[in-house]
Amino acid sequence: MRRTDFGYRQVTEEEKSTLVGGVFSRVAGRYDLMNDLMSFGLHRLWKAFAVSIARIRPGERVLDVASGSGDLARAFAARGAEVCMSDINGAMLTRGRDRLLDAGRTTPAVQCDAERLPFGSASFDCVSVGFGLRNMTHKDAALAEMSRVLKPGGRLLVLEFSHVWKPLQKPYDVYSFHVLPWLGEKVVGDAASYRYLAESIRVHPDQPALAAMMERSGLEKVEYFNLAAGAVAVHRGYKLR
Repeated sequence: MRRTDFGYRQVTEEEKSTLVGGVFSRVAGRYDLMNDLMSFGLHRLWKAFAVSIARIRPGERVLDVASGSGDLARAFAARGAEVCMSDINGAMLTRGRDRLLDAGRTTPAVQCDAERLPFGSASFDCVSVGFGLRNMTHKDAALAEMSRVLKPGGRLLVLEFSHVWKPLQKPYDVYSFHVLPWLGEKVVGDAASYRYLAESIRVHPDQPALAAMMERSGLEKVEYFNLAAGAVAVHRGYKLR
């Protein structure tokens, strides 16, 4: 049976799916509060930047993969896009759908695996994935699927934690492995999920490696933008044919 990473642990692929699902089911209720606390509210600026470089035009079709609580989906909808939300986790998808309904927006929400998207080829003008790629077992397969559903001329946006500027690595490690689990315990009653968060960032491909993965998936003109000294990066690639 094939094995993969779950943070620093090696587990079977089936175990990872179950473990990741458990993490997000446990934290769904306070996911947005924790995002604000962990990032000091900066996640809102990171998402706004990702949306701005997507260059969405009214009427374009956008698929937001691993949509979670729907921040990106809501921002795209506000720009006049026809948005479809998708997530493998039912609890997170429900939260995101409800938040968009509360904002007065009705958006399709599809529970599915990003590695097997139930959409036709060349269906979307833009695909986005925010802070979800690192949790996927086969990142290359997921990127290939996102590329497949893009129309020619479409673009993929990947907003994800990445590798911080080396001089800041030690204080960033202290924050990640001590402060985040402490916050998780105090706010959610779950330190382990936020310890996994810190570990999952460390085993995720760095900026050049992820850019190369996107190119192998069929995307071109791939570039990335470092935010927060590289702790977060936005990758953008185009499907030109």
